[in-house]
Amino acid sequence: MNARKLGLLLIGFILALTILGWFYTPYDPNATFVLEKFTPPGRDHLFGTDHFGRDVLSRILAGGRISLLIGISAVALGSAAGISLGVAAGFRGGLWDEALMRLSTALQAFPSILLALLLAAVWEPGVQAVLWAVAIGNIPSFLRLTRSQVLSIKKRPYVEAARALGARDRRIMLRHVIPNLADALWVQFSVSLAGAILVEASLSYLGVGVQPPVPSWGRMLREAQPYASLAPWVVLVPGFFIATAVIGFNLLGDGWIFRREDSVKGE
Repeated sequence: MNARKLGLLLIGFILALTILGWFYTPYDPNATFVLEKFTPPGRDHLFGTDHFGRDVLSRILAGGRISLLIGISAVALGSAAGISLGVAAGFRGGLWDEALMRLSTALQAFPSILLALLLAAVWEPGVQAVLWAVAIGNIPSFLRLTRSQVLSIKKRPYVEAARALGARDRRIMLRHVIPNLADALWVQFSVSLAGAILVEASLSYLGVGVQPPVPSWGRMLREAQPYASLAPWVVLVPGFFIATAVIGFNLLGDGWIFRREDSVKGE
């Protein structure tokens, strides 16, 4: 099994559980059963219970949709802004290109975690701060990648031919430039999703992200840390799902790169 197929398998597993969590959880994720706290994994509680007696599986299913939705939404926003600015920078050039590259450099000076801490101080800790921090943090990588690809593509013969035939800049960008960015952008999107899930988990662990009682995988790790030696499953289970999601998206991106390299060699 190659990296791409393994990545798809892991992501499919995570997505299947996440979709299941929209419609069904064995218990209410926030329901507490004090008499059943720290129940080991078994028939009644497949992944055991935590320090409040909450079912860990139910919280994993509910927390998965929070973690993935934040990651996907944030990367989608960041990629949309980065791709638009990157196309403009690479295609227009000149002062526009210089200004956007300076903006990209300035944004890269602020890691997503630091930016989220700043936004949380301005607004308040929660989903909004994480979403915008991850989105803004992804703009420079998409901007720079798109710009470099556009600079290469716009010099190719078919673009010059379209321009010689009188095609307008907008038509050239939409018909000839942007479609040829798909492979590189897909790899970046996949890798950025893995990073976004890690950032969300890190911020929730620090207490800046998702706030209780809403479950997320990072928040579950934060709450479980004091009880790791007493009930290791409360740490291992969310850690396993975070690692699986991150590895899956990274493998998918790596597999896509190898696929493109093989196709280029074949040509």
